[in-house]
Amino acid sequence: MEIRIEKTQTPKEKPQDETKLGFGHIFTDHMFIMDYDTGMGWHDARVVPYGDISLSPAAMVLHYGQEIFEGLKAYRTADGSIQFFRPIENFKRMNISAERLVIPEIPVEDALQALHTVVEVDKDWVPHTDGASLYIRPFIFAADPFLGVRPGDKYYFMIIMSPSGAYYSTGLEPVSIYVETKYVRAVRGGMGFTKTGGNYAASLHSQDDAHKLNYSQVLWLDGIEQKYIEEVGSMNIMFVIDGEVVTPQLQGSVLSGITRKSVLELCKKWGIKATERRISIQEVADAYDAGKLDEVFGTGTAAVVSPVGHLRWGDKVMEIGNNKIGKLTQRLYDTMTGMQYGKIPDDMGWIEKL
Repeated sequence: MEIRIEKTQTPKEKPQDETKLGFGHIFTDHMFIMDYDTGMGWHDARVVPYGDISLSPAAMVLHYGQEIFEGLKAYRTADGSIQFFRPIENFKRMNISAERLVIPEIPVEDALQALHTVVEVDKDWVPHTDGASLYIRPFIFAADPFLGVRPGDKYYFMIIMSPSGAYYSTGLEPVSIYVETKYVRAVRGGMGFTKTGGNYAASLHSQDDAHKLNYSQVLWLDGIEQKYIEEVGSMNIMFVIDGEVVTPQLQGSVLSGITRKSVLELCKKWGIKATERRISIQEVADAYDAGKLDEVFGTGTAAVVSPVGHLRWGDKVMEIGNNKIGKLTQRLYDTMTGMQYGKIPDDMGWIEKL
């Protein structure tokens, strides 16, 4: 794939204090764009200065939500080199989302080329501070100016990037999670397994309710019986029950997390029993009451591994592991971040160098 590069004539000043980067509000100098038109396919791949885009008020994405996205990071190692964590998995998953939303797929090798090209152009934006990274957001949306309900004929594939601070600025701290019992996020046969904006819009009301109760995240239950655990708003969820790692199985309503997959593969390598199956919130509560709920943690790109210190289900508040980080949670976090930042050898074949 040929990619045209147009560099900015007015580069922005890069943040001086990388401890205050925050997340998602600072953007690099450039972005990647590629067009799709029915009859032409994907074409006109280019890296251009970051800036606003022009869309018709009738653009289909604004009315029917035909869009998908991914999230991954670029990490700077101690020797100054830049690397990614399993980017192929992100673009494979993007195509799974695309198929469900009737969006034209992009060859994985082309998406990887786009990723490497735009990061190479803006490589000076990858933070140097330990724990900080360059967050990368690939996304595709329908742009036809048409108010009929059908798949689009015109799409844009874009990649924008944002230098982001350490997720745990004060260290790895347990989070508090609220179990949602009123609303549901997804059902089997729907879009729950895809990474599309509609899933996140459906979560906002519950997220706001949780924050009002001083809980940072929402744990979703299944959309039929509201009995079985699915996932947290921005993470997959795992429970260590009597030494066994248990996580909800993928059956169409849960996102297939890349960090989730990596955790399961590490557990297998380490000889730790890890099971994907249906698990009810009642089973978790019973394990807690029996003193067998050893650890609970979330997995996702942003946090990598996030220990859960409190879990609230109705009036029942469960304090997990004395609100401390569990041994397995810590080991998983240290291993994956160690690979991402080049501190330990990658013996899993997960790291891709820029």
